[in-house]
Amino acid sequence: MANKSVMIAGVGGQGILLVSKVIGSFCAHMGYDVKVSEVHGMSQRGGSVVTHVRYGGDKVYSPVIDLGEADLLLSFELLEAARYLPYLRADGTVITNTQRIMPMPVITGASEYPEGLENSISSAGVKLISFDALTPAEEAGNPKAVNMVLLGTAARLLGGDSGMWHRAVTDCAKPQFAESNIRAFDYGYSYAERSKNV
Repeated sequence: MANKSVMIAGVGGQGILLVSKVIGSFCAHMGYDVKVSEVHGMSQRGGSVVTHVRYGGDKVYSPVIDLGEADLLLSFELLEAARYLPYLRADGTVITNTQRIMPMPVITGASEYPEGLENSISSAGVKLISFDALTPAEEAGNPKAVNMVLLGTAARLLGGDSGMWHRAVTDCAKPQFAESNIRAFDYGYSYAERSKNV
């Protein structure tokens, strides 16, 4: 298969590194060559964070994704989806949580949270899949499992059956959160099937 590039964006504290590790583990189980970047950005809670994952049948020499190269932008927060949109290829896909996490300039009143971000992203001509991932995470018993809900939706696009993904989640996540993480993942996986958008 041709090499693929996935950019994962959000804010510190949302479990972005865990998702990149799960995708990396899944790809390794599938026999792909895979490279996962370290966290880039302010990893403390509230700061903008991004990781890169590149994988495929050909040798992957670097995890770094350049502007216009990502096949998928998986975003845990709406403003972060807009921020990293330039890295997506013209026919790429954005999967984003519609939850808003106010950055510090907005909290202090120095600026306002931009309106119309979903329309702005859609107008770029990319495929947009956006939904509230917080509510199903809460229903799964772990409000922090927004990352697993979004990963479940992305898994439909990335391929592989749910059992292989469950294995990767179990391998990478803390054992005490395994059950709620799988429930959250399954919601995202079934959401993708119900929505017919993936």
